[in-house]
Amino acid sequence: MINSVALTGRLTRNVDVRYTQSGTAVGSFTIAVDRQFRSANGEHEADFINCVIWRKSAENLANFVKKGSLVGVEGRIQTRTYDNAQGQKVFITEVVVESFALLESRQASQNGTESQHATNRTATVISDGSHKKPKTSLSDSTDQFANNGKPIDISDDDLPF
Repeated sequence: MINSVALTGRLTRNVDVRYTQSGTAVGSFTIAVDRQFRSANGEHEADFINCVIWRKSAENLANFVKKGSLVGVEGRIQTRTYDNAQGQKVFITEVVVESFALLESRQASQNGTESQHATNRTATVISDGSHKKPKTSLSDSTDQFANNGKPIDISDDDLPF
């Protein structure tokens, strides 16, 4: 069975990092994810997804983002229960984040800019405490398959079908 989640959205609050009795960091936050359709009155609606992240990744996320930052997260859905002060059973469904990506530059995040160019320029992926930059500037990349308006010379023998 597959339990996999990938979300892109904006943080609704700063990451709340706490530590377990054994010293393990655990962060909790909520992501606002826009729905792809509009409501009856023509407005976009959003879902607010509760997330939890563990260990060094929790500390890294808290250091790199703040309320309003655009992030992508990958993880799994988890449910848990507890009894509240009134003795009622409370069910919680949340995403346990295994990796995240910063989808806008720090400057764009600080300025609150939602420019499409600033949002797509870099994405820094952090997973299990490792840090890498998988994408570069869109303007720097060239399309190796562009034919510059010339016809493509492919014989029928080159096609696999």
